Amino acid sequence: MESFSSPTVTQRDQILVEQQVFNIFKTFYNMPPSSQSFMLELQRENHVEYLTNGLKQLGPSFCVLDANRPWICYWILHSIALMDEFVDPELEDNTIDFLSRCQDPDGGYGGGPGQMPHLATTYAAVNSLVSLGSDNALSSINREKLYSFMRQMKDASGGFRMHDGGEIDVRACYTAISVASLLNILDDELVQNVGNYILSCQTYEGGISGEPGSEAHGGYTFCGLATMILINEVGRLDLSSLIDWVVFRQGVEGGFQGRTNKLVDGCYSFWQGGIFALLKRLNSTRGENSIPLGDVEDSGPDSPQSTASSGATGEVLIEDLSQGGSHTEKGDQHDTSSRVNVDNIGRNSSRGHAKVEPLFNSLALQQYILLCSQDLNGGLRDKPGKSRDHYHTCYCLSGLSVCQRSWSEDEDSPPLPRAVLGPYSNLLEPIHPLYNVVLDRYREAHEFFTGS
Repeated sequence: MESFSSPTVTQRDQILVEQQVFNIFKTFYNMPPSSQSFMLELQRENHVEYLTNGLKQLGPSFCVLDANRPWICYWILHSIALMDEFVDPELEDNTIDFLSRCQDPDGGYGGGPGQMPHLATTYAAVNSLVSLGSDNALSSINREKLYSFMRQMKDASGGFRMHDGGEIDVRACYTAISVASLLNILDDELVQNVGNYILSCQTYEGGISGEPGSEAHGGYTFCGLATMILINEVGRLDLSSLIDWVVFRQGVEGGFQGRTNKLVDGCYSFWQGGIFALLKRLNSTRGENSIPLGDVEDSGPDSPQSTASSGATGEVLIEDLSQGGSHTEKGDQHDTSSRVNVDNIGRNSSRGHAKVEPLFNSLALQQYILLCSQDLNGGLRDKPGKSRDHYHTCYCLSGLSVCQRSWSEDEDSPPLPRAVLGPYSNLLEPIHPLYNVVLDRYREAHEFFTGS
């Protein structure tokens, strides 16, 4: 039989990344303890300086991101909020003014002033304003016109179009439903048949693709799962196969890949890691009818081993959804008598979180983020050899926050020191995993929009 000894391009790239990561880890473990401590330290001051400078002014190379300026605001503002920092009042006012000029007169936000409104940049703009957290920021959002824009983007298939005449995919569903839930404007009309569309995108692998017939992807899986939770239809998904798929996306490097046989990427620290945060908190609201998450031998962060699951039922028996993100079903074909309390996903449930160890190696992921993704001069990156950028800074830090609390039983209690890799000063603010905004800012926005 002929032997195929030459590696493919994909295999060569994978070997190269593994070697780069291995060399970093080898160098680290050969360092004296004082140097190791420095390498594992989150360089907060440098990150904040890098981010703040980006909010003030960007170089000419950023012109290719002209249609993504609300995203740049979100990546920066959320990262700053994660480190429990604030922008100065003048910069905050300038940001609110800029985003207001991105708001279309007929609803929704474009990628820049005068640009076509788009669901993705609407999500980014709203999350930016929530991350700022002030009444001025929150009151600048025209919810009535934004709701009208979302209705226009709703497609007969049950999905949403990203923009007028644009593509229909899972991202559009998530950004629309997330914004509507966060602003307390989610209703039956927006929800109708969205679950059918998401369900059609779950693949044989278990993950969720961007559109029916495509390959499962970490970002789309997060978006699809979060959407199904927000519309109270998560029990329709095959959660067992979804868990199996995402568990095996953590590579030997410690980080996550976005798809099968793809390279590790720091941004999936959140897109994949956030899935585990959703599943954990979903379990906490299900009481005794929880998703089986596999056999657990140990129950502390001294043994953070990934465990694949099997046999999840997918039945949802949860508290009545009576707070933020609620809507009333009228005549849907599926049973919606069981509700997810969205307000409890990301905060302490009255019944406490499920006492289950994380299904991923949280310390290994923290090690990858701090040693391989962190630029000591400020900012975070995809992988060794790549440049820092605001996008990867946002999602690496979001993933780091998820890791640090992956062993915690509730979000209001600080994690045990052994669950935080490096000095305890690395601890970031907790996020609401459905929206990826800092938990305290979510609570402020929830109160503001519930009362208005």
